[in-house]
Amino acid sequence: MIEVPEAFARSTVEREGDPGAAWLAELPGIVDKLLGRWGCEPDGEVMHGGVGVIVPVRRGAEGTAVLKVSFPHPGNVHEPDAFAAWAGRGAVLLHERDDERFAMLLERVRASTLAEVEDGDEVVTVAGRINRRLAIPAPPGLPRLSEQADAWAEQLREDAEELTHTLRGRAVDAALATVRELGRAQPDVLIHGDLHARNILRADREPWLAVDPKGYAGDPAYDAGTLLRSRALTLLEADDVRKAVYRVLDVFAEAAEIERERVRRWAQFRAVQDALLGRRYGFRIARGGPALDRLTEFADRLAALLTESA
Repeated sequence: MIEVPEAFARSTVEREGDPGAAWLAELPGIVDKLLGRWGCEPDGEVMHGGVGVIVPVRRGAEGTAVLKVSFPHPGNVHEPDAFAAWAGRGAVLLHERDDERFAMLLERVRASTLAEVEDGDEVVTVAGRINRRLAIPAPPGLPRLSEQADAWAEQLREDAEELTHTLRGRAVDAALATVRELGRAQPDVLIHGDLHARNILRADREPWLAVDPKGYAGDPAYDAGTLLRSRALTLLEADDVRKAVYRVLDVFAEAAEIERERVRRWAQFRAVQDALLGRRYGFRIARGGPALDRLTEFADRLAALLTESA
């Protein structure tokens, strides 16, 4: 049986509590059953992401693959649906799926991610091109981002009222306008939903392939906000932050073939969300202390920069 990585086990219990501990106890057995059913043998060290383990495997004459088993969570439900719809177009291939166990057998790619590329323009260009390739007609049954618009607006108003923050009213108003004007009538297009450089890996079949999608139907420009957020630490080091931020938007919009103003507006909305939710819950990479203060301050600054067209 596999050995569950200690760091993954610890973070799962911290996040999920007793249900997480119970699932971890069953995980080695789940993996063994899936390996047998799909005719696979372990072929490397067990890896993990935030919510699942990745087991490199070999499947007879068919060659290498990876078995991914995730903690059962609503946010993971439509990942295999997205992979099935893309059929390898810009994303890893789906070979097998077990939805009850939140498990998939996927094309194996390399461990190197787009985040390791030093050239910022290349990072954003690759992400934009992947975004464009993934933007296909959405299959039925996927969650529609347009259905979240009312909840977005309510949360923005509630957070802006209840939390102590330095956001200007016009920044919050601009985010609410984006929800009203773009959020409620989005195209019926399949999007990744969490497209950032760590979710784009080097591959052999194609230079880069996407992993870990949420599988939403919505506006492809939405993921510009995800990408920009993931570039925060790099942008913080820029001599001219405004110039660096708008460079990301320009390069992404061109590569993704999306109207640049639409990209800016979604990025501004996501920045305001981050600035407020960061105060309420913290960020994944900073839950408190000076690091949280620094990221919150940057989210405020980013929201302000994006509130005006440039």
